[in-house]
Amino acid sequence: MKMESRESLKDARRWVVKIGSALLTADGRGLDRTRLADWARQIAALCEADRQVMLVSSGAVAEGVVRLGWPRRPASLSDLQAAASVGQAGLVEAYAQCFQQHGRQTAQVLITHDDVSNRGRYLNARSTLLRLAQLGVIPIINENDAIATDEIRVGDNDTMAALAVNLLDADGLIILTDQAGVFDADPRRVPDAQLISECAAHDPKLLQVAGASGGHLGRGGMYTKILAARQAADSGALTVIVNGLEPDVLPRLIAGEPIGTLLLPHRNERRSARKNWIAGQRRVRGRVNLDAGAVDVVRASGRSLLPIGVTSVEGDFRRGDLIACIGPGGQEVAQGLSNYDARDAARLAGQPSERIAELLGYGGVPEMIHRDNLVVTRGELSTRPGE
Repeated sequence: MKMESRESLKDARRWVVKIGSALLTADGRGLDRTRLADWARQIAALCEADRQVMLVSSGAVAEGVVRLGWPRRPASLSDLQAAASVGQAGLVEAYAQCFQQHGRQTAQVLITHDDVSNRGRYLNARSTLLRLAQLGVIPIINENDAIATDEIRVGDNDTMAALAVNLLDADGLIILTDQAGVFDADPRRVPDAQLISECAAHDPKLLQVAGASGGHLGRGGMYTKILAARQAADSGALTVIVNGLEPDVLPRLIAGEPIGTLLLPHRNERRSARKNWIAGQRRVRGRVNLDAGAVDVVRASGRSLLPIGVTSVEGDFRRGDLIACIGPGGQEVAQGLSNYDARDAARLAGQPSERIAELLGYGGVPEMIHRDNLVVTRGELSTRPGE
């Protein structure tokens, strides 16, 4: 463990804290108000110490399932939305009561993917959340499960927490879970599995040791938490995955105590706010396949993508839509906002920029994607249009 990394937790001023369903609902027995009150006490203490905290809370669907008397989490979208509608009211009420004990007001903030994919709504959400933090109010952020469809769903609250980090330029993400952290093997199957105290968020071994499935109450699992940590790292933020039932877990973490797993960003510099917004998008509208030379230009040099480096175009996208850039091996290289719709992009593929006016009949910009609208990705997944 590098002590200077743990020491850096003391300097982080803006935090996103995510609490999972299994912790909040005492593994399915309704909201555990004793636990919730204790986390509220810890968060209020951090705010008194001049830190800003935004809370991403699971538990609405799980609480709704309990209130409706259902034996298990339903599978159908309509039942999930009904449970979320019932449970969200109780969840927000419980938080409000707990934080009022410490003189803190709370605010409910419900988000769908459309709210962060639309630039104007993204900026409005950011302004509102930052103002709430300035006022000392604790935003309770959740996906708008009552109305979200599969097409506009963020997916799970681990991903929502990473989007909140991106949205707010947060310094760190704390994921409170029912496990001690990330282990080098599944501790349920390997008795001598060792806790990983500290690691780079993009270390390939993390996904190898993380299981892909979540519990019966939630949609996530350790796998989604690792993906969330990677997204937070791409925004320059660190992540800690830790057992939320550790006594005084939040003040101990921020004091630098070595509990949980600390996952570090792979670079120190932060992206611009606009690039953070681009990186926060979850669904591409199409993709362009690149030759090896274009991959080097985009990944190593950080330059714009020109049409001459594009070998083919897939999907039905419009100018300004988010598209993925795929290398010859099928790995995603970058994502960015296209300067052309799919039809014109296909006409320009493999052509020098000097021929744009000739090929299209009008004088377009020379870049397929300008570097200011291009974000290099890590390339673990090949992205298909609409995914």
